[in-house]
Amino acid sequence: MTSPGELERTLRENLRGEIDFGAAARALTTMDASNYRRVPVGVVAPRDADDVAAALTVCAEAGVPVVPRGGGTSIAGQATGVGVVLDLTRHMNTLVSVDPDARTAVVGPGLVLDRLRDAVRPYGLTFGPDPSTHSRCTLGGMIGNNACGAHSVAWGTTADNVTELAVTTYGGTTHRIGTGWAGAPDGLRDLVTGHLGLLRTGMPPGFSRRISGYGGLDALLPEHGVQVARAFCGSEGTLGVVTEAVVRLVEAPRAPVLVVLGHADESAAAEAAAGLLPYGPLTVEGMAQDLVGDTAARLPRGGAWLFVEMPDEGAARALLRAADAVDSTVVTDPAGQRALWRIREDAAGTATRMPDGSMAWPGWEDCAVPPARLGAYLREFRALLAAHGLRGSPYGHFGEGCVHVRIDFDLVSAPGIARFRTFSEELADLVVAHGGSLSGEHGDGQARAELLPKMYGPDMVRLFGAYKDVWDPAGGMNPGTLVRPARLDENLRFAVLPATPFAGEVARCVGVAKCRTTDPGDGASVMCPSYRVTGEERHSTRGRARLLHEMLAGEIVTDGWRSAEVAEALDLCLACKGCRSDCPVGVDMAAYKAEFLHHHWAGRIRPLSHYTLGGLPGWLRLIARLRAAGAVNALARRVPVPGLDRERGGRLPELAREPFTRWWGRQPGSTGRSGAEAASGAEGAEGASEPGGAVTLWPDTFTQYLNPAAGRAATQVLRAAGLSVEVPMAGRVCCGLTYVSTGRLDRARTVLRRTLDTLGEPAGPVVVLEPSCAAALRADLPALLPDDPRAARLAGAVRTFAETLEEYAPAWRPPRLDREVVGQTHCHQHAVLGDGPDRRLRERAGLTGELSGGCCGLAGNFGFEPGHHEVSVACAEEQLLPSLRAAPRDAVIQADGFSCRTQIAQLGGVRARHLAELLAEGL
Repeated sequence: MTSPGELERTLRENLRGEIDFGAAARALTTMDASNYRRVPVGVVAPRDADDVAAALTVCAEAGVPVVPRGGGTSIAGQATGVGVVLDLTRHMNTLVSVDPDARTAVVGPGLVLDRLRDAVRPYGLTFGPDPSTHSRCTLGGMIGNNACGAHSVAWGTTADNVTELAVTTYGGTTHRIGTGWAGAPDGLRDLVTGHLGLLRTGMPPGFSRRISGYGGLDALLPEHGVQVARAFCGSEGTLGVVTEAVVRLVEAPRAPVLVVLGHADESAAAEAAAGLLPYGPLTVEGMAQDLVGDTAARLPRGGAWLFVEMPDEGAARALLRAADAVDSTVVTDPAGQRALWRIREDAAGTATRMPDGSMAWPGWEDCAVPPARLGAYLREFRALLAAHGLRGSPYGHFGEGCVHVRIDFDLVSAPGIARFRTFSEELADLVVAHGGSLSGEHGDGQARAELLPKMYGPDMVRLFGAYKDVWDPAGGMNPGTLVRPARLDENLRFAVLPATPFAGEVARCVGVAKCRTTDPGDGASVMCPSYRVTGEERHSTRGRARLLHEMLAGEIVTDGWRSAEVAEALDLCLACKGCRSDCPVGVDMAAYKAEFLHHHWAGRIRPLSHYTLGGLPGWLRLIARLRAAGAVNALARRVPVPGLDRERGGRLPELAREPFTRWWGRQPGSTGRSGAEAASGAEGAEGASEPGGAVTLWPDTFTQYLNPAAGRAATQVLRAAGLSVEVPMAGRVCCGLTYVSTGRLDRARTVLRRTLDTLGEPAGPVVVLEPSCAAALRADLPALLPDDPRAARLAGAVRTFAETLEEYAPAWRPPRLDREVVGQTHCHQHAVLGDGPDRRLRERAGLTGELSGGCCGLAGNFGFEPGHHEVSVACAEEQLLPSLRAAPRDAVIQADGFSCRTQIAQLGGVRARHLAELLAEGL
């Protein structure tokens, strides 16, 4: 076999695409969305089909295996390998053509499904199969796994929607296959002719979700039309590389209606599902209470639910008349439907977290049985889980008998892995006993291929081997998958990790890859802004988690916490915390980045920005004590601040001449709790009420030294709402955010302990105007000081401005502003705090419109640090800046985050204000 260095040189000489055998590229592709890990020798991003052929020729001559890879969302390990990984997403991601009359499209293998669907939507068309990963899975990956999704009840599997494939095999030979023997490899026709009897009788009785193995092999029978392209689908990269596909499109329903049926329990829902099929549903999805959790309050009464999409309202009403359900609801509003479907789409990640916070894993993610057997199968499946002391929450495509589940396997200890194997073998027997398929849509990979003889028997498995050998006689395509497979308990990704809490956190990332969407957030999503700007895996939440995983493993990334590869990937993490809420498994990359920086710079001189920006509270406190704000502002206009980005002028926003607490100290009654009667202008204000409880107004660094107007306005509004206000000692309380974001965690703990000592027990809620500081107190404080009970108490007392008014002054009526509002919801508010109370407060005040989602791009210290300006501006250009340019001239601009206001001022040229300031003006 050729050495990696020689192979890399030869590939560079023969390809125009990128070839990367470096540690970072290899680390990013060791895993997919499964429990498995295999280390490749290098990664190739071919530019076109000629590059693919060249790569497969070079690798075959060198004896190096090849693994084609799309979005990397496979859950059985088939997108991992020990040879060369072909990344088909970087260049081969085009929509070649659309023929709306013929209802077909020609696509590249790396095209993301949603890009195809967006392109054909104007024609009233769509691609039928739609896995929950539709925003990041690729057409090539869907062909490889024969993906299905929720609408396969109506439109079938990927194999049902593919007409032609261009395929290149190991060694560089090209084929164009469709229906008939034209283009098929030599020997395929003879293989089928010699095994007609076995193909006719050896396959398990057909049903729509028989995906396991080469489950479409009987499509080659003459009575089935010799569908060579159909038989190729589901081959999991073991036969060749798809370089182009012609796919069928279907008419998209114009006004689909969602019917949600509540049933007494899971078995009742499962047994009812098959009876709904004659009514022509587009989807029949099932979930039970243990998966839905608190969101059950938004659903009809019941212990399990069927989500049934019908093509129109008439069909929905007909279904309701026939359905035998405990309760039901009909949702015609598209926004309401999206909200409910989001519960289902996030289930792949939601099911990964058990109620007690422990993790559950894939491995038996998508078994399928004939729909009529589903109720009985689920009862026996639950019993089998209980017998092994395991937990899992089944859900999935009940209309086709396909069940997804994540199970809390112990995949670290020897006894746990042994139980994983025993359970897998017994579950395979159970599925086969019900006439089912080990895989119903995701393929077998390493997770189940070893058990295929249980389903197909030895003769058919030998035929599978002969089928692969016709296409891939040298065995170089994705070896160890489907044919002559690796054992299901080998190559587990957890085995290489140390037994530390941080390793456990990093392992939470199961590769669902919701962070890889290229769509700007729509207010419901922030993650992952740097990936959307760069399009590079290393700048996604998943990519960074994979690099940290390999750093801890030490096999590829060998310099531990000093790793340059990890540092480079984390450098463009904005620490927006979007992944904390948007990632289905709650990966918190901002916290991981802080932990990495803490270790990475331990005992070393840090970047200058860590001292200037990271130590900002201390510097500003010193300047205020010296009463030098004016002099510092004048100096900063002439001399750039060391460590700050020159493209942003090398200076911070201007310091206020009078800090908030100095103003506070001049107010009547400021030494204690101050009643509503002390509020300037509060008497006679619309909606003013009698004084209520006391609130503590937190003097965060940004309000204190940079924008005291927000603090003054909040004081006025809170008093007008009948609340008395007190403010802690100036300069002695701090949330520690800037120290956390720069990884100075020991300093952050010191600051937070001093804060707790100073604050004591807060009287009532602690109102924090700056969302990033509120998020730090609510989330980072108890995480950094887990053994200090005062930390948990303060975190529980923290309220945003809007939360305070909603909870503690519910009868107060805000002034009517009756204006359109634009601006930015702070990403930390989205991720940690939520903005429901803010939306309701704006509505009561007559502020119409929506604030931008996503991230403003400044993100605290990020946008001020050298080298970040381009990404910072690009993030702002996704949603924020376009919304400002499109806003009416009389619209008010709101941004509660100081970073957001700064970005708006510097890039948008307009002034944004805190919601408290807008309401105070109305008083």
